[in-house]
Amino acid sequence: MLASIIIAYLLGSVPCGYIIGKIKGRDIRRYGSGNIGTANALRVLGLPAALVVLLGDTVKGLLGVFIGYRLGGSNAAAVLSGIAAVCGHNWSLFLGFKGGKGVATAFGAALGLSPLLALALVPVWVLSVVFTRYSSLGSILAAGLAPVAALVLRQGWPAFFFALIAGTMVIWRHKSNIKRLLTGTELRLGDRV
Repeated sequence: MLASIIIAYLLGSVPCGYIIGKIKGRDIRRYGSGNIGTANALRVLGLPAALVVLLGDTVKGLLGVFIGYRLGGSNAAAVLSGIAAVCGHNWSLFLGFKGGKGVATAFGAALGLSPLLALALVPVWVLSVVFTRYSSLGSILAAGLAPVAALVLRQGWPAFFFALIAGTMVIWRHKSNIKRLLTGTELRLGDRV
């Protein structure tokens, strides 16, 4: 189990947004929100690059859970490895323990633990973004509803525990976004910088 958690953390630490930005000649951390995730990649690098970042960050979470099941051999190992992948993304070993907000990586881990839960949260994010164009608001709402959805959909303790911990981390990482949302200075999805 310990090996699966360590491997998942290291996998989560791979900074997809930073790497894609460097390939395109820009340090994504110096533009827009400074975040290495999909929304800032869209602003700074454009749609094709943002889709690659989204896919890479999602796969990190999915592989983290898969590694937990394969090496750790239990639901507990899968949950802890999924959380470790999100922690790796948020506090990347390769970026001096700085990183993203963990949304796509948490989504990927949720897909590995409970596809129904992960897919049930997509409309929350989509509708929020359609009506407000705030990706951060959609992420915060989906993260906050994740544990409730796990209970309502009866997805079991692994999905609920993961949703509670990962959802809390995602909301915590959005503290600055919450302040900007309250002051009306938050960047909207699609804004270019």
